[in-house]
Amino acid sequence: MILFTLEQAEALLPQVRDEVLAMQALKREIDELRVDLSHVVQKSAGNGHVRDEEAIGEKRTRAETRVAELNERLERLNAWGVELKGIDEGLLDFPSEREGRTVYLCWRLGEERIEWWHELDTGFAGRQRL
Repeated sequence: MILFTLEQAEALLPQVRDEVLAMQALKREIDELRVDLSHVVQKSAGNGHVRDEEAIGEKRTRAETRVAELNERLERLNAWGVELKGIDEGLLDFPSEREGRTVYLCWRLGEERIEWWHELDTGFAGRQRL
C-alpha cells in the first residue's frame, strides 16, 4: 500500500480529477448504451425479430470499448495508490499515516483541496477535518 503525505496527494489531484471526470463521462455513456440495448432486447423478445442487428452490434462493441477504457482508468488510479470509492460521487481516498496509524485522506470531486480524513473502517460518513 502506497502511503501519501497531504502534499503528495494534493500534487496528484489534477491528474486524479481528470481521470474521475473521464470515468464519469464513460459511465454515463455505458449506462445509456445499456438502457438502449435493454429496450432493443425487450422489443425483440416480444416478436422474436431483431430489427437492426448491425446497430445493436455496434452499440455492444461501443459499450465493451467504453468499459475497457473505464477499467484502464481505474487501473491507473490503483497504480498510483488512489482508491476510488464512488464514480458517481467522484469520491476517492488516499492512504496516509496519521498519529502512527494508517488512515485515508478523503477527497470528493468539486473540492479544491484535500481537507478531510477518516479511519479505514468509517468511510465518508466518518470524515473529519484535517
